[in-house]
Amino acid sequence: MTLKRAILAVLTIFAIARIGFSLNNSFSQPQIQSRLELYQTNLVLHVAEFKSNPQDEFDLNSAVSSLVGEDPYSAASKQYQKVRTEIKSNRDNFVSQLEKLDSPQGNDSEVLEKSRENPGQRTQLVQQIAELEQFIDELDLKRGILAAVQGQSQEAIGIWNSEIDRIGNPQNSYAQTATILKQLWQERAQELIAEARSIINRNLDSWFRYQALAQLERVNSAINDLTLLQEQEIQTATNSVIKLAFISAFPVFGGIFGTILLIFLTLQGLLKKDQSIIATNSNSNWSTPWDWEITWQVLIVGFFFIAQIALPLLLGIFNINPVNSSLRIKALYVLGTYLAMAIGGISVLYLSIKSFLPFPQDWFKFKLWDNWIVWGFGGYLVALPAVLIVSLINQQIWHGQGGSNPLLFLALQSQDTVALIIFFVTSSIAAPIFEEIMFRGFLLPSLTRYVSTTAAILISAFIFAIAHLSLSEVLPLATLGIVLGVVYTRSRNLLAPILLHSLWNSGTLISLFVLGSGV
Repeated sequence: MTLKRAILAVLTIFAIARIGFSLNNSFSQPQIQSRLELYQTNLVLHVAEFKSNPQDEFDLNSAVSSLVGEDPYSAASKQYQKVRTEIKSNRDNFVSQLEKLDSPQGNDSEVLEKSRENPGQRTQLVQQIAELEQFIDELDLKRGILAAVQGQSQEAIGIWNSEIDRIGNPQNSYAQTATILKQLWQERAQELIAEARSIINRNLDSWFRYQALAQLERVNSAINDLTLLQEQEIQTATNSVIKLAFISAFPVFGGIFGTILLIFLTLQGLLKKDQSIIATNSNSNWSTPWDWEITWQVLIVGFFFIAQIALPLLLGIFNINPVNSSLRIKALYVLGTYLAMAIGGISVLYLSIKSFLPFPQDWFKFKLWDNWIVWGFGGYLVALPAVLIVSLINQQIWHGQGGSNPLLFLALQSQDTVALIIFFVTSSIAAPIFEEIMFRGFLLPSLTRYVSTTAAILISAFIFAIAHLSLSEVLPLATLGIVLGVVYTRSRNLLAPILLHSLWNSGTLISLFVLGSGV
């Protein structure tokens, strides 16, 4: 074995270990999907308050009713209970891990040894448990309000009493909020503290804040304030109708068109075979001038080593951690670290293959005057139903666990235009260009030297999915990677998968922004 291969082997072991640790760590992490479902539920609850103007020629109430369903409050209660069950399961899992660290028994001596080697593990578990318990407290406040609004006051009071007893600290902000809510729906205005309004504003959001404040005005007989609050909520409901229509209609219509396109391409492929659209360039392979060692080198050093080892090490040395910073600073941090990773990866790629210049035909082609827009947009439409179906199956596998890309939650919180623009540059410009050059432009064609084009598409798609380091995202991202691979191998133009990738990330980002704006 040469020195170069020995170094690559060591780096591969480190990279695999790091990836394995990250994937294992994501196993017990909650998915963002639960949060997304709750944000959409909150939007539906706002829309349920919509009332059209009686003087309008077209009655919008019936259209809105079809949008939110027959009983939005009952559906919301079930959704909140479902998420609470998932979060409690995650919390119990972390508690079990913490108990093993604190009191290992029998063959658990390895657990104790690992905890000594990694003292931060216990701190991380304690923090995760505290965050999940806080989330459960938040969910119980809202579950109680949903029950109260449906006329189930005793059930609501029972939920809040259980929360107060579980917290066990009357000074806790959630316990204070639960106490205030209980007093409001028992109409015990004389017991309300002076800070009741500010506590409600601080610890409740969206439709739930409105309901609590409306009940406060009723209890205090503040009719004028209640009327003003209701008018504000009707305006919010009107805006929410547009938001809900957008995030509901876009994937539905996109999915319908994508399904039709997918059926058409499949039937045409069966009938016309080699003359079909999907067969374009399917029998034309790349001529790869470098061997597996160069491919291995670029993948391990240019992507995994830089992203998972070198960059985190440098950030640690310079103590760069934006965890307590503003959203704009976090957005800039994400963009800066991604650009550093991309520049490092592209540099390794260039230095590894520059001796093979000029490249054979079809390598790293960016052809502006071509049909790349058709391939990119068509691939996006096909990806919509394909990824949706896989995601639904995936949810049944992971039951709300498996982790998510942390950028998604930051984007969900982003109601800052500057931060949103920065996130857009990262996810919709930088990520598609870098990842498509690495995974479709280089990796996929390089693999065709040893395997068929179909196998190369599958292998590169799963490596692409694993590189995102979330177990719950492997199957959906692999599906997206397969569509990206098919688009690239058929179009032979990197602009096509870059466009598809950009459309996908942009659609996700815009949907997250719209959902977040409903809170």
